[in-house]
Amino acid sequence: MQQAHGIGYNEYSLNLDKRIQVEQQREKDYAQSAQMINDLQRRVHV
Repeated sequence: MQQAHGIGYNEYSLNLDKRIQVEQQREKDYAQSAQMINDLQRRVHV
């Protein structure tokens, strides 16, 4: 948690605003990873 998002778990669990910020970043990272995987798969199967 600290390394990936810059906050400790204690702060994450106690601060709703920080938690929302971290979860939004996780969703963004997931979407970017999924897009990258889709792009790679299309290149492989062409």
